Amino acid sequence: MCAARNTPRGYPDTPQTSSATGNIIRERRMPSPIKSPSSKPDGKDTPTSASTPSDARQSGEHFEGDYRPTASKSLFHPHASDPKIRVEPLQVDFLRTLADALNATLDLNTLMHRVADLVRAVIDYRIFAILLINERAQDLRMRFQVGHTPEVERMRVKMGRGIVGQAALLRQSILVEDVTEVEHYINANPNVRSELAVPLVVKNKVIGVLDIESETAGYFTLEHQHLIELVASRMAIAIENARLYTRVSRQAQTLAVLNEISREITSILDLDDLLERIGLLLKRVIDFQMFSILLLNERTGELEHRFSSRYGERITLDRIVPLGQGIIGLAAQQREPLVSSDTRKDPRYIAANPETRSELAAPLLYKGKVIGVLDLEHTRVNYYNEDHQRTLSTLAAQIAISIANARLYQRISDEEQRMESDLEMARKVQLRLMPTRSPKLANAEIAAKFLAARSIGGDLYDFLDYGQGRIALAIGDVSGKAAPAALYAALVSGILRSLAPQHLSPAAMLTALNDQLQERKLDAQYVTMLFAVWDDNNRTLQIANAGSVQPLFVPGTISVANGPRVRTINAEGFPLGLFPQAVYEEFTFSTQPGDQIVFFSDGIVDAENANHDMFGNDRLEKTLASLPNPTASSTVKSVLDAVEAFQAGMDHFDDETLVVLHVN
Repeated sequence: MCAARNTPRGYPDTPQTSSATGNIIRERRMPSPIKSPSSKPDGKDTPTSASTPSDARQSGEHFEGDYRPTASKSLFHPHASDPKIRVEPLQVDFLRTLADALNATLDLNTLMHRVADLVRAVIDYRIFAILLINERAQDLRMRFQVGHTPEVERMRVKMGRGIVGQAALLRQSILVEDVTEVEHYINANPNVRSELAVPLVVKNKVIGVLDIESETAGYFTLEHQHLIELVASRMAIAIENARLYTRVSRQAQTLAVLNEISREITSILDLDDLLERIGLLLKRVIDFQMFSILLLNERTGELEHRFSSRYGERITLDRIVPLGQGIIGLAAQQREPLVSSDTRKDPRYIAANPETRSELAAPLLYKGKVIGVLDLEHTRVNYYNEDHQRTLSTLAAQIAISIANARLYQRISDEEQRMESDLEMARKVQLRLMPTRSPKLANAEIAAKFLAARSIGGDLYDFLDYGQGRIALAIGDVSGKAAPAALYAALVSGILRSLAPQHLSPAAMLTALNDQLQERKLDAQYVTMLFAVWDDNNRTLQIANAGSVQPLFVPGTISVANGPRVRTINAEGFPLGLFPQAVYEEFTFSTQPGDQIVFFSDGIVDAENANHDMFGNDRLEKTLASLPNPTASSTVKSVLDAVEAFQAGMDHFDDETLVVLHVN
């Protein structure tokens, strides 16, 4: 048998001096005092000059453990010419067939199957096994076998222990003619009598051992040994090539998965969803039993558990990890990934999970700063290797960016919520600036309607009682949107009301407003405004305009042929708050019963439909001209209904303000 157990039995383990053991083991490239390649064809050995242990020592020959030749009876099988054993001659055809088999595939399992079949064609073995060296544990592990039981297949063989271990350590072929004569041999298969172990060497490095066993004592010959050595030399190269191919394929697959993971996590902006998804995706490239993401609290300088899962179930951990403490804290402090191969023997490990035996921690770096640590734990000793470390480091860079983006999104979202709250307050302020009802007049009716945009605009309108049947009307539009516009509108409204007791004419009111806003100038803020004073006793209207939309006049006299003729009141002027000492013109005209003056903000005519067409002045004038027997209230409703029908469900991106004065 070729493998060792915890309490080896049947493997030469420590040097023995018993002379009862005969010369039962042969090492290729080491002179044998009992049998050499120059043995006679009849199978009888020709003793060499070094026929005793003392002679061997005198001749400078070296032997390991129990592999000490004595002058006692040889247990080697006779030479290959013995007719009792079938041996196929080593031919060029076999080497060609072997080369074809080794070159035909890069799949390691297929490769080993084919070699096992080829060897059986020339050597009728009972057991065939290929063991490969585990670099980290420095032991031999069964990679492929024919004839072993599952229990034997799981064994590990330390370097230098047993036939296989000695072959690997000495880098020499070892032929045992009768395993029952070898002390400490593991009798895993009681029927096995002889064994041949040949090291697999590539680039002067042992990567494993090819081992064959037979139920016949002395079955394997020097010709067998030579043949298996030829197979092993080519097999070693093929295994290395297959391993390289597997490694490259695995790396390509890992990179593809990493790319897929990167694409997916960059699309997740909710931090909790992102961290949970990272744990699920990471499992595709690196196995773990426990997964944690800790984020750095910049205020305290400590790492806080932000997300953790154990065996796929999310858990809550309240532990705080200071920088520089434990594997996690050190990874953050040193800004490089750290591996603990055995946490029970690692003084850096902070005992938190008794099941953990291996740990891998990688810092999360964003713009050169540590923002957290990605931590994986496994229940197996020596689980994480350099490939895992490189993979996690590569992924950690993208995870750090995604976490930073999610945090930024969270901050923006929180800011938007705060702004939305502020906007809601600004919207309430804006509505409070509007009059709750229209003034009641004897000779006129006034109706008004304000529709707020989806985002806060800066429209405002107000009615001021001048007394003696005189009503002042103001309609304005503040530049900008949102809270700044609403606040500026509040400022304008406050100044307007403070000036109202002076009963200023429209031009004088606009001049006074402009002067006040110049004293309180706010960056590039300004307001357009139309100010009018209605004299209900005389049915006259005074108007001054500071950059606002020009109002429309709809005569009450109806022409049978053409209907009412809508006219524009051409009043113009500079917006308020832009230029000092601005001068405004004032217009006065008389009205007749049935006449209407329509004041409106640009939100009415600038309203767009799905094709980005604007409602425009033409549609507004046609709508006003088409109204039969209008009143102020019916006109307001008809115009706003027409605008809504035109927009067909599109959002209002600007406030819509409409004020109609109808002369009775």
